[in-house]
Amino acid sequence: MTANLKETVGRYGIWSRALHFGDPSRNGELAEVAAELEELGYGALWLGGNASARDAAPLLEATSRIVVGTSIQSIWEHEPAASATSFSELDSAHPGRFALGLGVSHAKFAEQYRRPYSALVSYLDALDEAGQPADRRLLAALGPKSIDLARERAAGSIPYLVTADHTAASRERLGDAPLLAPELKVVLESEPARARAVARDYLALYLTLPNYTNNFLRNGFTEDDLANGGSDRLIDAVYAWGDETQIRARIDEYIAAGADHVALNIVDGSTPSRESLPREAWSKLASLLT
Repeated sequence: MTANLKETVGRYGIWSRALHFGDPSRNGELAEVAAELEELGYGALWLGGNASARDAAPLLEATSRIVVGTSIQSIWEHEPAASATSFSELDSAHPGRFALGLGVSHAKFAEQYRRPYSALVSYLDALDEAGQPADRRLLAALGPKSIDLARERAAGSIPYLVTADHTAASRERLGDAPLLAPELKVVLESEPARARAVARDYLALYLTLPNYTNNFLRNGFTEDDLANGGSDRLIDAVYAWGDETQIRARIDEYIAAGADHVALNIVDGSTPSRESLPREAWSKLASLLT
């Protein structure tokens, strides 16, 4: 019997799109980075974007302890039977260290996007039928219905682009047992104008996606907050930025709100589609978490 995800992911992890093994010329570096992040004490690596078990496998092979999860695997691009088979193969090779993070993605990226909640329920039904264990899957849950689904049909929730207030509401709805592991963007910059400029550049894509903007509106923000790259109030609510003390305090807000684990996403000026491997920043971040 493997330990549950809540016990194995630890308090902090790294969220990054750049950890995908898509470019063979970078495979050696990525394996080295994965081992380095494990040595730094992070408990999990979250593969940003539409990742899969195939992306997770090399990172697991390069490490011995750290959990690797998809954040997220789109239900529109991966058949449930194939997902269950891939999960089984990877879990057999690395017991308890792979987490299947699932989500409905966005209409902008999935031509077949229809009735996302119903489609997710059907996907989970098919995973159950194929034998993929519910306690090794997680859902990217933003709204109340999907949070309920994460409680009832998965090991918990891995929401992206949420506030500490959303984290508190998610914890209340999930109850104590499920894992709650929100993503949090971090800008290692203490000058307010520069920090917010970097944050806005990165946030621009997400402010075109209704799943995120609707969630902001549900959680007390206004259309004015979403305009012109996002208000200072919005930026400050979804980013940790400032000096080390300020950044640690923002991360602690999410823990105090009920997060079991925080997936930390370094934002350094690279675009969401072509992110860097900010090894120095990951090391600096690890030092302020101890």
